[in-house]
Amino acid sequence: MIRLAEITEENWYDVACLSVKDSQKEFLAPPIGIIARGYVYRDCRAKVYAIENDGVPVGVALVREFTDEPLGYDLQQFMIDARYQRRGYGSAALGLILDELRKEARYDHVEVCVKKADAEAIRLYEKHGFADSGYVDEDAPDSLNMICRLF
Repeated sequence: MIRLAEITEENWYDVACLSVKDSQKEFLAPPIGIIARGYVYRDCRAKVYAIENDGVPVGVALVREFTDEPLGYDLQQFMIDARYQRRGYGSAALGLILDELRKEARYDHVEVCVKKADAEAIRLYEKHGFADSGYVDEDAPDSLNMICRLF
């Protein structure tokens, strides 16, 4: 069963050892980088989630708050290890993350920046209600800024 867990002294190394397919590495930071970003963005209420299946780490995600207008959530990183892809774990974990944000209810939306070449990720986000916001970041013109209204 998929669940979100805190990064702890006991699981951080197993999470840090996760990896995506070689073809996906250009789209994501390595897991240790995702864990480190959680620390760096601590003033933005960053949360790093270990994604576990029956207690075994299968992925990692980072959500933080935007400090600029418009205020909202930013799904900074989201990855499932190559060994566990195509089993529905990513979809289940994304659903849990969105549920957590809805419960917290600090903001009405969550955004994610996705490389246009990452068709699999775009499909996953669309399945969960994300749509192209129309915003183009001049620092990432090869990416889509997608937004999901939480309520």
